[in-house]
Amino acid sequence: MAVSEEICSQLQCRFSVLLPHLNERQRRLALATEARLIGHGGVRAVARIAQVSETTVRRGVSELETGVGPLPDGRVRAPGGGRKRAEANDPVLLKALLGIVEPDERGDPQSPLRWTTKSLRNLAEELTRQGHPVSAPTVGRL
Repeated sequence: MAVSEEICSQLQCRFSVLLPHLNERQRRLALATEARLIGHGGVRAVARIAQVSETTVRRGVSELETGVGPLPDGRVRAPGGGRKRAEANDPVLLKALLGIVEPDERGDPQSPLRWTTKSLRNLAEELTRQGHPVSAPTVGRL
């Protein structure tokens, strides 16, 4: 079943107003509801209009069908969900970073505060060359 242009324009209007105010789980469930209302072809149409993956909409439909309850304490993801920290995936990352920073380190050696003349971007590039792929913001956090 082809989705009419009128329905597409209504969905576009609805999504542009509603979706920016929702977290990722609420967004999935709202998109899944619209897809189920459309019926056959709804998942593809909703995904195209909302500019999300069809997998995201299908996952929302699955959550609606199984009746997954709310997460505790106002969480968006289940505990343990999401990407793991870079230092958890690569235990020697911090040692490698310190090895790069220490020759150019400035400040009081007794102080926990350290600074260097190298930029975060240069440090990230050097770590990546050494086999520790990491971004500049992650280097800043470490």
